[in-house]
Amino acid sequence: MEATGTDEVDKLKTKFISAWNNMKYSWVLKTKTYFSRNSPVLLLGKCYHFKYEDEDKTLPAESGCTIEDHVIAGNVEEFRKDFISRIWLTYREEFPQIEGSALTTDCGWGCTLRTGQMLLAQGLILHFLGRAWTWPDALNIENSDSESWTSHTVKKFTASFEASLSGEREFKTPTISLKETIGKYSDDHEMRNEVYHRKIISWFGDSPLALFGLHQLIEYGKKSGKKAGDWYGPAVVAHILRKAVEEARHPDLQGITIYVAQDCTVYNSDVIDKQSASMTSDNADDKAVIILVPVRLGGERTNTDYLEFVKGILSLEYCVGIIGGKPKQSYYFAGFQDDSLIYMDPHYCQSFVDVSIKDFPLEMSFRKMDPSCTIGFYCRNVQDFKRASEEITKMLKFSSKEKYPLFTFVNGHSRDYDFTSTTTNEEDLFSEDEKKQLKRFSTEEFVLL
Repeated sequence: MEATGTDEVDKLKTKFISAWNNMKYSWVLKTKTYFSRNSPVLLLGKCYHFKYEDEDKTLPAESGCTIEDHVIAGNVEEFRKDFISRIWLTYREEFPQIEGSALTTDCGWGCTLRTGQMLLAQGLILHFLGRAWTWPDALNIENSDSESWTSHTVKKFTASFEASLSGEREFKTPTISLKETIGKYSDDHEMRNEVYHRKIISWFGDSPLALFGLHQLIEYGKKSGKKAGDWYGPAVVAHILRKAVEEARHPDLQGITIYVAQDCTVYNSDVIDKQSASMTSDNADDKAVIILVPVRLGGERTNTDYLEFVKGILSLEYCVGIIGGKPKQSYYFAGFQDDSLIYMDPHYCQSFVDVSIKDFPLEMSFRKMDPSCTIGFYCRNVQDFKRASEEITKMLKFSSKEKYPLFTFVNGHSRDYDFTSTTTNEEDLFSEDEKKQLKRFSTEEFVLL
């Protein structure tokens, strides 16, 4: 009887917190961001310059867009279409109760998990659809004349999209690959992309069965001492995403893996080993890899010396974004203009919607960015990784004003540098070394070089 009373108190407390967070985060959404026409805007490797919006020509060299073969001249609508095509995930409420808790919402505590989902989603879009892909229906969203969006407005915008996802719910069996699914419908390229897009989004649904949904990520987080309701730092989320991808049994995810850098170091041989891991019988190619590098961009505050490097990373087409921040101030950074970063904000709460649609970017001065973050980039195969490591190494050396760069690529394996190697217990998803790392990362303690 006493236990039942305690459960009722917990449920009442959860409802109160949910109501408070819903009121705090959902009623107003900022939608107006004004970009200068005199400077290029970069979004995950794509460059736009609104000054040349009415001119059908390649931008001049002095425009500031120096990404060869990837420049898009002017056209605000093309930028909007590109931005809207990125997957935006936010706080949610009224989803199935999280096991081991009374929580049916992540309002107030799940922001970094949401940003991690966005980063992984972009990696999967690159993997299955490529950077040139944009959502065909992106510009069909009606514009809102008001300064803010209410929950009703967002739901109206997402209603048709949510309905379209229902068609994917018949593909619940993990043994059915996307290639088999597509074959049942059409050989049309656009249809193929639509099916892939829907499937990627379904993997992030707020359901215990969704491969990369909040429920699954929290289960992996438990192995590092985290539980629902705790705040998850950017480094812990990087390791949780790695485990989620490693444990995914869907056939279409067997060709991609995640590597998390150790102590700001990427060990090239460790990455290549992961990419060359046993393939399925019908696929002898290298695995694609998403590299996640937890770093700090300064001490208590962000060091502006790192601005050019961050801009350089976001200028790469294979960048999948940067997640970072502290409790209630975590964001997904995807681009920049001048000294300001373009980001997506997970701090809004909507009911019954697994993924939101937005047509407004948000902008933040680099100085206001929290120094704790995780940088991500995607490599399709071993050769891509080798090229990326060389390119980023040059960028690190060029942008570093200090003796040591923000992070490094080194040849060999981590064990070659006297790292202790332990055997992972089959009943535990994290080894003892990983647990120690995650415990350290959970307090966001980094060695500042």
